Amino acid sequence: MDANMVIKKPPSSSSSSSSHEEIMKLKVKAAMRLVLMAVFLGSLLMWIMMPTNTYKLDWLPTIRSKTNSTYFGTEGATLLIYTFPVLFIAAVGCVFLHFGTKLNNVSNMQSNGKNHKFATWKQPALVKGPLGIVSGIELGFFIMFIALLVWSFATYLRNKFAKITPSSAAKNGEEVWQSKLDTAGLILGLVGNLCLAFLFFPVTRGSSVLPIFGLTSEGSIKYHIWLGHIVMTFFTAHGICYLVYWAFTNNISRMLHWEKTGVSNVAGELALLAGLAMWFTTFPRIRRKFFELFFYTHYLYILFMIFFILHVGFTFCTMMLPSFYLFVVDRYLRFLQSRQNVRLISARVLPGQTLELNFAKSLGLRYNPLSVVFINVPSISKLQWHPFTVTSNSNLEGDKLSVVVKGDGSWTKKLYHMLSSPTNNSLHRLEVSVEGPYGPASTDFFRFDTLVMVSGGSGITPFISIIRELMFMSNTPMNCNIPKVILISAFKNSSDLTMLDLILPISATPASSDMISKLQLQIEAFITREEEPKTDNSMPGLRAIWFKPHATDAPLSAILGPKSWLWLGMIIASSFVIFLLLTGIITRYYIYPIDHNTNNIFSTSWRAVINMLVLSFCIAMIASVAFFWNKRQNAIEAKQVQNMEQGAMGSPSSYHDMELESLPHQSLAQAINVHFGGRPDLKRMLLGCKESSIKVLASGPKRLRNEVAAICSSGSADNLHFESISFTW
Repeated sequence: MDANMVIKKPPSSSSSSSSHEEIMKLKVKAAMRLVLMAVFLGSLLMWIMMPTNTYKLDWLPTIRSKTNSTYFGTEGATLLIYTFPVLFIAAVGCVFLHFGTKLNNVSNMQSNGKNHKFATWKQPALVKGPLGIVSGIELGFFIMFIALLVWSFATYLRNKFAKITPSSAAKNGEEVWQSKLDTAGLILGLVGNLCLAFLFFPVTRGSSVLPIFGLTSEGSIKYHIWLGHIVMTFFTAHGICYLVYWAFTNNISRMLHWEKTGVSNVAGELALLAGLAMWFTTFPRIRRKFFELFFYTHYLYILFMIFFILHVGFTFCTMMLPSFYLFVVDRYLRFLQSRQNVRLISARVLPGQTLELNFAKSLGLRYNPLSVVFINVPSISKLQWHPFTVTSNSNLEGDKLSVVVKGDGSWTKKLYHMLSSPTNNSLHRLEVSVEGPYGPASTDFFRFDTLVMVSGGSGITPFISIIRELMFMSNTPMNCNIPKVILISAFKNSSDLTMLDLILPISATPASSDMISKLQLQIEAFITREEEPKTDNSMPGLRAIWFKPHATDAPLSAILGPKSWLWLGMIIASSFVIFLLLTGIITRYYIYPIDHNTNNIFSTSWRAVINMLVLSFCIAMIASVAFFWNKRQNAIEAKQVQNMEQGAMGSPSSYHDMELESLPHQSLAQAINVHFGGRPDLKRMLLGCKESSIKVLASGPKRLRNEVAAICSSGSADNLHFESISFTW
């Protein structure tokens, strides 16, 4: 059967019913999109208006007059303005993604390859520079965000400086410039808080907010880096302004003040110190050379956030609460998932300090190509978690999940030595925990005529999952466009060519060979440090290691089951509602009788502690219920997977021998062209592709990705659509 053949079936009542159901889902999805857009624009309007006198003197007093009560006090208005809209978007977004993910995939598969919305804007606008590779859309939003910061700072400055006069300064025993310095320090803190409100969105791996905007957490790490630098710039300037102000007004002792109500200076200083320690280790040279220092120092974010909330009080923190709230939900769910050891079935040891790890997974766990998992090996480090691209495909390998580990750092080298050393042949089990997988809600590979994937070294690993997905789809009787695939891979040594063997699953069968033969696959492999093939046959091959998992090891499963988006939406909505109920009761019957909504009697810090404890309790309670409810179903699936393994494996020795013979199938070998003694001429190869729509993916060293981005954005070819794949800490 030809790979592009479309199998047509006569219409039936069942297909008509299914079509009607899809139309209804599309209508519901469109309605939710409108609601989400309206709430988002309304929330954005409030952020824009916040520095103005209109907001401060008109809008905010009006809202407070309607929300001020004995249950929430002045906190109710800020919860309504800043916290509720974003959490509403997150909760409804979960439902949107539940309905929309499958529909998006079907739409992309049935695309004719001509529809590329915003194609020009998605092209790289910046290639070299401190921001890295930045698309036109990213650059546009970055400029708008900077404009928002400039607008906020300038508006605050203009309005507040207008109130500072020689007489007003004299009343406080200050000169005019000192009063303005005091005000400028405050404004820097306000604008820094605006940046902090966005800081945790990119690192919330399981969030629904990023997928709504077509983003993934692993692809948004650079936004977290940008925001982190901006946040710490504003907060550092904020701290310096007050140190200078206190020094010149002979109030340096105020550094040690922890006020009962209002702002606590000591807490702010402790938060700033924690932030500076994190910031110092994030600069590229330090992060690359001392990664473990960077990794462990980043745990100071806990102290940073606690002391920040104690510094300004919980009412002011409602501005940045939504992103941190979603991060805490995600972090707690990841904590629950990481407590379970995952069943590591086997490993393939490759030359060049490369490993393939194969885990058992539940049959209901589905993921898209380019997904990522985080792996922890306690015998190496109990705290370190490292991200790896999933190379397996959930359609081809229903009960297994695979990743490739390249020994580039100290952690990965220790893992390779542990599994490859001859002295460790008696290793029967490796204790491993896994978080994830996390990945795109949908993919757009089927929208293009040709898929060109350019990789350097271990950068080939994301493309293995894409090829396996296309292998599966090329043998599926669906009306979908299967693009031609060109893989351009550069390796240092010929021994690294064994990574191409990983294109076929570990459980490769003649059917797998038949699948790849139907895919239009062309592989151009370049060996840069060798002039000709080796003839001494000394190249080591693949070596398999089969483990004997412990009875308590479980297959990897989705944290919240197959309907994870709906469960996540329930957790967000329910935990926030319970948080409001509990804080309302505590305020009404404990805080209000003391403070009477004056905010001048009850301790600001103690109120913040109460809110943080209630918040943590609500998230932990609801998330735990959802997790353990789904864990029961996961246990049933785990039993099914275990029975399948026992029935299929036979003796370990027989599987060991079979794996050692896992050489490339003839159909794969025929697709590979090996070139020695040079790098690929990427410009010639990319511009030589004449199809009308070509997706170009680049993964690997920064230099390679920049080169490919420059070619695609040069204007020499309008048919090249570039995407960079990079996820590194």
